[in-house]
Amino acid sequence: MLIAGNWKMYKGPADTAAFCTAFREHDVGAVDVVVCPPYVSLAIAVQLLAGTEIGVAAQSVHWEREGAYTGEVSAPMLRELGVYGTIVGHSERRQNFGETDESTARRARAALEDGLFVIACVGETEQEREAGETETVLRRQVTALGERDENLVVAYEPVWAIGTGKTATPELAQEAHALIKSVLDVPVLYGGSVKPENASELLAEPDVDGALVGGASLDVDSFAAICLAASP
Repeated sequence: MLIAGNWKMYKGPADTAAFCTAFREHDVGAVDVVVCPPYVSLAIAVQLLAGTEIGVAAQSVHWEREGAYTGEVSAPMLRELGVYGTIVGHSERRQNFGETDESTARRARAALEDGLFVIACVGETEQEREAGETETVLRRQVTALGERDENLVVAYEPVWAIGTGKTATPELAQEAHALIKSVLDVPVLYGGSVKPENASELLAEPDVDGALVGGASLDVDSFAAICLAASP
């Protein structure tokens, strides 16, 4: 069971230091835990979580190892910092920065080839779900990722449930996760307004292998509670 916290554009180095110092002292149970701070806070997170079982991952990565790509960060740069992995293809990257199935797959492959662990995000919008296109969208997004890799996991994030307070029912999540696994045999996390109050029920579904947590991962106690809810 993997619980990953996506901090998005929150927590600079000072706030990250405070979080990591406090989080080290929390019981998170028998689960794998990863935090995903902004680029500027990765180094301090790696430093303060060294010697623990808590991994540090980035929120995106470029597909080239180096080059004239202003504002981008490569997999070798992340590895040099001591970063464990990266998210790719988050819906906010797709919606706000024009990322596509193709660019998500390129980022994922580059990161995997450089030895990073990858959480690749997929999910349908509210309009796509209402139009009955959920299966078509998920099959397309997952197929684009290519072959199975032992360092690849998929995060199912129904776009309509991200930051909205809406959450897919456990039954809907299970249905989507089973579909994704029928296309690509990898662990699948659920993301979309995961909170301590709903984590146990969502994570109890047989094909839900963990969670990609957004807002609830910004608070130490809240994130620790979700980790404990996932612990067997």
